[in-house]
Amino acid sequence: MRLCELENKEVINVCDCKKLGYIADLILNECSGCVEALIIPKGGKVCGFFCDGSEYIVPFCCIKKIGPDIILVEMHEEKKKVV
Repeated sequence: MRLCELENKEVINVCDCKKLGYIADLILNECSGCVEALIIPKGGKVCGFFCDGSEYIVPFCCIKKIGPDIILVEMHEEKKKVV
């Protein structure tokens, strides 16, 4: 699957049923080339001037299901990393 295909899928947290947003970027392992985490801007797909620059970092192990329209992740409140 390509990043351009993932960017159009909304990410939803199954723990609290909240929409996190859309994938903006990936963190890759330089040695293996594997995806380590998803980067999701806080504030939606198009932040523009209203975005405060913070983002969710979702570890790849938290992904539970990649469907045709959404990606389900399991992120408990204490594991949510906002940068």
